[in-house]
Amino acid sequence: MKYLIIGLGNIGPEYELTRHNIGFLILDKLAHEKGVEFDHLKLANKTEFKHKGRTIHLIKPTTYMNLSGKSVNYWMQELKVDKANILVVMDDIALPYGNLRMRPKGSHAGHNGLRNIDEMIGGNDYTRLKFGVGNDFRPGQQADYVLSNFSKDEMIDLPLKMDKACEMILSFCTLGTPKTMSQYND
Repeated sequence: MKYLIIGLGNIGPEYELTRHNIGFLILDKLAHEKGVEFDHLKLANKTEFKHKGRTIHLIKPTTYMNLSGKSVNYWMQELKVDKANILVVMDDIALPYGNLRMRPKGSHAGHNGLRNIDEMIGGNDYTRLKFGVGNDFRPGQQADYVLSNFSKDEMIDLPLKMDKACEMILSFCTLGTPKTMSQYND
């Protein structure tokens, strides 16, 4: 069984610890735990590892957030992974900071990375893991907020929240979406 886990974010040091890059950060943590490193390949930084008889491919698109679908579509085709076996890890301003929620499908809700993935792979019927980044911003300040770094208070328990997200990714690959949702969703 093959799985493709996509962490959404933007490349470049100026984006490294921003809320919008939580997908990259979570995949970095999972790769570190599994003792693997990312290689710069076509349209993504990619690595893979084995877990309970499954091959889990991790990608961090290098296309920038708004064109994430180009990378996702390429790697789905290249690896021959079905939509049922992909998981997109992303930030969500509709969830309080640190809340984690897996969904089997859904609208992009204005998230440009998801919007592009929907367009490129033909629909929104793929699982996503949403990491709550809160919505502590004034009207019209959403882009500045998600592209800003986590606060000092948020950084304190960020590693624990990311550990839970890594557990959810492995659970998705072994137990599936419904069981993972019932066990882990906040």
